[in-house]
Amino acid sequence: MNISYDKLWLRLRERNLTGKDLQTLAEISSQTLARIRKNESVRTATLVKICEALDCDLSDIIDDDSNRGDNTAPPALPGTHTVASFFAGIGGFDVGFERHKFRTEYLCEINDFCNSVLTRHWPGVPRGYDINAITPDEIPDVDVWVGGFPCQDISVARARLGRLGLNGDRSGLFYRFAELIEIKQPEVVLLENVAGLLNSNNGRDFGVILQRMTRLGYSVSWRMMNTRYFGAPQSRTRIYICCWKNNRNKALRSMFEASKVEKPANERRDFIEPGVPIGTYPMAPRVAYCLAATSGRHTGTDWSRTYVVCSEGVRRMTPLECERIQGFPDGWSMPSLAMRDTNDPDDIDTLRYTALGNAVSVPVVEWIASRIREQLDKTDDHPMTNDAIQLAVPGFEKARWDHGHLDETDFTDENAKWKWAKAGLATGSSVLGHNIPPAPSEPVITNFALLAERKPAHPRYYLTPNAAEGIIRRVTRQRRSLFPPLHEALDSLRMKK
Repeated sequence: MNISYDKLWLRLRERNLTGKDLQTLAEISSQTLARIRKNESVRTATLVKICEALDCDLSDIIDDDSNRGDNTAPPALPGTHTVASFFAGIGGFDVGFERHKFRTEYLCEINDFCNSVLTRHWPGVPRGYDINAITPDEIPDVDVWVGGFPCQDISVARARLGRLGLNGDRSGLFYRFAELIEIKQPEVVLLENVAGLLNSNNGRDFGVILQRMTRLGYSVSWRMMNTRYFGAPQSRTRIYICCWKNNRNKALRSMFEASKVEKPANERRDFIEPGVPIGTYPMAPRVAYCLAATSGRHTGTDWSRTYVVCSEGVRRMTPLECERIQGFPDGWSMPSLAMRDTNDPDDIDTLRYTALGNAVSVPVVEWIASRIREQLDKTDDHPMTNDAIQLAVPGFEKARWDHGHLDETDFTDENAKWKWAKAGLATGSSVLGHNIPPAPSEPVITNFALLAERKPAHPRYYLTPNAAEGIIRRVTRQRRSLFPPLHEALDSLRMKK
C-alpha cells in the first residue's frame, strides 16, 4: 500500500506552518516527522494527534491507494524476519508485523471475502485456503507463525447457546494448527482469541492449549490486552498467547515489560463523556464499544453499541470508522473491484463489518511485533531462574509457581474446573500467573470522536425514527443508560414518526 502525505503538507502551507511547527504542535518526534516526509506509515495514534493539532479529519491529511484498484500490494520490505499467517482474515497480524519490517511469506484463509481483501494487498504471496487441506510442505520456513484461530465456539457472545469450546467445528481447528506446528517447528507462534478463552469449558480449553504447546517444547506467555490503551479508541479485550521454542526468557520479554503497569482509572467515563465539545458534530464518546462480527445494524444490546450523532441525524458507524478503531488504513477492508461490481453496496458493507469485527487489532499486534523482533535480533542469554522471572515482571513477585501439574493434568475431565490468571507464563510443566492490567506501561490514548467521518454519510447508515424508538424502548426496559447526547438525539428522532 502506497501512502502520501501531500494533503498534510498542503494544509500546512495554507496555514503558513512548517514541518518543525507541526512537530511542536502535535508533539511528535523528529524521527516520526522524518517518516512522514518519506511517505512511510506511522502509528494511527500519531495521525490522531496531528488531526487534533490541525483540527481536521484523517482523510484531510493522508491519502493511500487502497481504493484505486486491485494492484495494491505493500512495498517490498528489506527486513530479514518473516511471518506466516493462518486464519488470516483481512491481514491484521500482517499489517502489524510489516510495520516492524517483517515480510509476509504465507497466508491461509478460507473465507472468500477475506481472500479478496488479502489478494488486493498481497497478490504475490503464496496462499492456503482450508487449513485441513494444506500440507506442511507448502508452508515456507519462516520465523513467526501468527493466527487468531476461530473463536465462535468459545466467545462469550455464544454463552446463551452453550459453549462447545475446542470441540466446536471452528475452534477445534486449533488441533490441526498444532499438528502443523509440531511438524514445522517455527521459532515463534503468536495467537489471539477472545477473553472468554480463559474460562471456556471451565478453563479446560485454555489448559489444553498450554499443555499442547509446552509438550511441543514451547515456553508460553499469555496476557489479556485492551485495544483502547494501545492507540485505537475501542474497548476490545483479547487474550494474546506468545510461544517461543525452548526459550522462556524471550517468551516472557515478548509480552511483559520491566516497568510497572498501573491499573487504568475511570474506564467507564470514556464511554459517556463526549469526545468533542457539546454542539460540535459529529458527536461521539471518547472510546467506542467493542466491534462485533455483525452487519453493524442496530440490533441486540443497544447500550453496548456505538452510534454517531450528526447534525443530520443519528447513524451507525461506517466501515471506514470501524477500520480506524481497529488500526487499519482507510479503505483497507474493501474487496476486489470485481466483487464490488457484482454485489450490492449493503452486502459489501455487511461483509466488511463482519470481517472487521473478527479482525485482530493492529496497534496491539504492532506492540507485540516490535518486542518479538527485538528478541529475534537478540543473542540468547542464560535461562532465567524462576526467582529471576518473578522479579523481571512487576506483579509476578506476588504470584506462586505451580510445578509439575500442567503436563499431568487431564483437561478432558468435565467435572474439573481451572481458573487462569489474566497473564502468565507456562514453561515445561510449571505455570506462573497473575492479573496484570491490560495496558502497556505507557498507554497510548486516542479519541474516537476525532476519528469519526466529518462528511455526511450515505443515507443507509442513518437510523429511522422507528429504529430510534426501538432502541430507547429496549434500553429503558433493561434499565441501561446511553451516551447522554445520543439519548437526547434519539428522543428527538423518534418524535419525527
